[in-house]
Amino acid sequence: MEAKITLSYKSPREAEAIAKAISPDNVKVPTDLTIKTIKRGHKVITLVKSQRNLESLIATIDDILMSVQVAEKAVSAGYS
Repeated sequence: MEAKITLSYKSPREAEAIAKAISPDNVKVPTDLTIKTIKRGHKVITLVKSQRNLESLIATIDDILMSVQVAEKAVSAGYS
């Protein structure tokens, strides 16, 4: 199973900050799971590939989005 998460931001700088903030979470994952996060312009794109069940894929996506939410709060506080 595969999923693609695409998030758009106001600036490439903001997108870069978010991508860098969530990328360390992609380092230590089980062998049957692949997560890759890249920045393209104003967008952050995360690709998730899983050989597990649908519930596991959904839980992984939820974890990623929670990390994004924390990163967005930190970035917006830094811009204030």
